[in-house]
Amino acid sequence: MSVTSCLLAEDQLLCCICLEVFIEPVTIPCGHNFCKLCITQHWNINASPCRCPLCKKQFPTRPEVPVNTFISEIIAEFKQSAGKRSGGLQTQVSRPGEIPCDICSGKKLKAVKSCLTCLASYCPVHLDPHHTSDRLKSHCLIDPVDDMDSRLCAEHKRPLELFCKYDCVCVCSHCSVLGHSGHSIVSLKDEYEAKRSDLERTDDEIQQMIQERHQKNQEIKLLKRYSQEDTEREIATGVRTFTVLMQTAERGLNELIEKIEGRQKTMDEEADGYIEELEGEINVLKKRSTELRQVSKTQDYLHILQNFSFMNAVLPSKTWRAVQVHAPSHGGSVLKAVAELEKTLGGEKKLLLYRDRLRGVQHYAVDVVLHPDTAHPWLVLSEDGKQVQSGEVRRDLPDNPERFSLYANVLARQGFSCGRFYYEVQVMGKSDWTLGVAASSVNRKSIVPISPVYGYWAVSLRNGNEFMALASPVLGLPLSSVPRRVGVYVSYEEGLVSFHNVDEAAHIYSFTNCCFSEEIYPLLSPGLNHGGANASPLIISPVNCDE
Repeated sequence: MSVTSCLLAEDQLLCCICLEVFIEPVTIPCGHNFCKLCITQHWNINASPCRCPLCKKQFPTRPEVPVNTFISEIIAEFKQSAGKRSGGLQTQVSRPGEIPCDICSGKKLKAVKSCLTCLASYCPVHLDPHHTSDRLKSHCLIDPVDDMDSRLCAEHKRPLELFCKYDCVCVCSHCSVLGHSGHSIVSLKDEYEAKRSDLERTDDEIQQMIQERHQKNQEIKLLKRYSQEDTEREIATGVRTFTVLMQTAERGLNELIEKIEGRQKTMDEEADGYIEELEGEINVLKKRSTELRQVSKTQDYLHILQNFSFMNAVLPSKTWRAVQVHAPSHGGSVLKAVAELEKTLGGEKKLLLYRDRLRGVQHYAVDVVLHPDTAHPWLVLSEDGKQVQSGEVRRDLPDNPERFSLYANVLARQGFSCGRFYYEVQVMGKSDWTLGVAASSVNRKSIVPISPVYGYWAVSLRNGNEFMALASPVLGLPLSSVPRRVGVYVSYEEGLVSFHNVDEAAHIYSFTNCCFSEEIYPLLSPGLNHGGANASPLIISPVNCDE
């Protein structure tokens, strides 16, 4: 049987109980066909005697229901042909919100195409004539749409299948002759193809905008996370700092009280000594006076004269008028102690705050390993990529694009395009060195100033005691002490590169408002050998946040 005959007999291929294409079609004695399961369930649900659901013919006993092989073959061919004609699309009943076929009777199948010429939507089965009939092949098929009236010209009731480029409106074939005569008229498909590049370009712009906003969103989320971390760390720093400052203030107060009480104690001891001595002399004098009075009252002249030496006994000879006891002077003690405390607190506060801030950036420490392919031929790297020093001879190395040819520089293997990172370098024993970060696109083959203008953010030491920030222009750095270890901290989103004297917990210099737009890499330069005077290596040190 041909596909056309199948299409003509479609209603005969539907079960009148489930209204679907037959599944295991069976024929009962009256000649009507049903799905085997449908007719069996129908007889099970309804009381006997068994009747045909269509003609109501009654059967004295439940008849056998043999499978109708002829209809089964027709259905198989029907499904196979419909699938091929629809490009492999599966027929299915339309669900709410889907476009139904306008031709299906009973349960509507899902439409796969709408015809602007026929003003109807078709399922794969009923769309088949548009693929086989020469007359229908010229019709304009589009993805299924619900409101076909919107596809019609309001004036001529014909499909809008043309486009007027002059008025930028969709028109029908009558409009192109009557209202748009002389205008540039093209088919909707041609105009769409012409507009496709504009649409693709607009879509590319939208995708770029999405990407930019996604990147900005990630950046803001990262800054929010960093801000929270900084807030928590700052609170902890405040608690530690105030605790130490309060302990220092309390210790200063105790020392002041002890000093004042010590002065009072010294004065008390001196006064008590004088008081004890005076009271002793007073007792001696009183006793002597009593004795003299007793002697002066007696009439025994002989006894008096015989003991006259008693009358001439030595009396205390100390002159107490010259002896003075001075009360301790506390004038200005508190003010002086407060001044000393302020000085102590100022120093401790500065040290505590900076030490805590240094610990804060050290939490972003990364494992920096130097890349030998970027090292200048004068430089010698250790096997683990953690040390670099200037050799005494220039090595014969391939001049690859990554290698520095004129400056004795080397970059790390890993670059960073977001977030924060920190690393430390031991510079002890060096008279010349340069440390910092560099953009991935820096010119490695020409002599250009090492400055932010050319993608470098670095500080350096020259001649053993000249510290410089390689800004534009170069800035001298009056450091109070020569650092042994230098820490380099970078916050990509904040545009910050800062340098720290690790052992002294002191700030060296910061580049702010840096405009990073690409990957940046840690940069090290040990300087030239200078006959062995600057032979010590730069060593990337492990970071210890607990120091």
